[in-house]
Amino acid sequence: MELRDYIRILRKSWVLILVLALVGIGAAATFSILQTPKYSATAKVFVSTQSSGTTSELQQGASFTVQRVKTYSDLVTTSVVLLPVIASLDLGIPTDDLAKHVTASAPLDTSIIDITVIDTDPVTAAKIANATATSLTAVVEDFETSQASDSVSPVKLTRAQEASVPSVPVSPNVPLNIALGALIGLALGVGIAVLRETLETRIRNEHDVEQITDVAILGGIVFDPKAQERPLIVHVDPRSPRAESFRTLRTNLQYLDVGRVDRSFVITSSIESEGKSTTGANLAIALADTGVRVLLVDADLRRPKIADYMGLEGAVGLTDVLIGRAELKDVIQPWGRNKLYVLPAGHVPPNPSELLGSARMEHYIAEFNKAFDVVIFDAPPLLPVTDAAILAKSVGGAIIIVAAGRTQKNQLTGAISALNNVGAPVSGLVLTMLPTKGPDAYGYGRYGYGYGYGYGDEVAIVDETTTRRERLKK
Repeated sequence: MELRDYIRILRKSWVLILVLALVGIGAAATFSILQTPKYSATAKVFVSTQSSGTTSELQQGASFTVQRVKTYSDLVTTSVVLLPVIASLDLGIPTDDLAKHVTASAPLDTSIIDITVIDTDPVTAAKIANATATSLTAVVEDFETSQASDSVSPVKLTRAQEASVPSVPVSPNVPLNIALGALIGLALGVGIAVLRETLETRIRNEHDVEQITDVAILGGIVFDPKAQERPLIVHVDPRSPRAESFRTLRTNLQYLDVGRVDRSFVITSSIESEGKSTTGANLAIALADTGVRVLLVDADLRRPKIADYMGLEGAVGLTDVLIGRAELKDVIQPWGRNKLYVLPAGHVPPNPSELLGSARMEHYIAEFNKAFDVVIFDAPPLLPVTDAAILAKSVGGAIIIVAAGRTQKNQLTGAISALNNVGAPVSGLVLTMLPTKGPDAYGYGRYGYGYGYGYGDEVAIVDETTTRRERLKK
């Protein structure tokens, strides 16, 4: 993953990350509240040696003292030192239990021993620390005196600092616990977000498509919750963001397959309900608005929808022409005030694939290309049936509709493979149902506004059409 991918993941999953961070803070706060406060008290013991005062003896005594300090520190938690403490304070606990509360340390190259006691009672902690310092002094004096030849201890321990009663507990450390809880919650949230993104199989944006295929992305259609109520958005609300998406797609379409004379395309998808029929209808209307002759053919002979969307009579159509029961001039219907014509599907036949792959269908495809500047075929999804793949091979180009948040990555891969298996070229992809907000939001500039918008687009399309007509005349 690149840095932008992680940023997008953070933007997409910031709610989850924030919730887990708050959960971590709450857990840490609860843990801190439930913990019994513990207090720390420290007594200091100074270790010195007795000497005659000469420089040599002082140096030797200092070295001897530093060496002894480590030994005396180890004695602090032994029973010989702690038993007198238990007896004097009437603690009534074993020495092993008391040793767990007592620690001794000696700063490097010093003659100081720090005796620290941690207890839930601050007064008890201070008493134990002072009593331990007193007991250590007595024990060391006894040991050193018994080993000295003149019965005088060469080492002297002096209590340098008595332990005072602490007022602030050392445990739990609430700020530290909360900081750790927040950090763990954030780390867990980011980890889950990255894992979820890694395991995500649905296509949500352009980046997901680019990871699957290098087929060009022609445009993106923003999500409209009222799409079923007003499928022909270019006609009903031409100034809406979704209508602008179709005009951008129209602009980009003129750069598609520039080496191919015929401007006919099959609009299909991987699975159903990805918006292929509405995309085809709105694209046809947008193209007709530029003044070119457009034919919209409902080649979905299983679940035809174009006639219903366009408000036309669909009882007779393509199937009737293919079986010789009707003529093209009788079933092609004009729509709107521009040069847009619609050929409904007609009756649903028992053999759609055979009809679309027949020689008569190829003949009529050639007739369509001669009579119209742009021909749009609305075909069934690629994965359930083979109709679209067969038709795309004859037409010479297929545009696959990919619904963001619905289409699985393996479904798109399967759809492209279905076209490649029959030798049908994939002209491009169109992302539909793109969100207008959030990290996966549709950006207009990426999908064609860089080419310009408005009158310049119409001129470009008309010029391209004029050039194509001149080539046909030759």
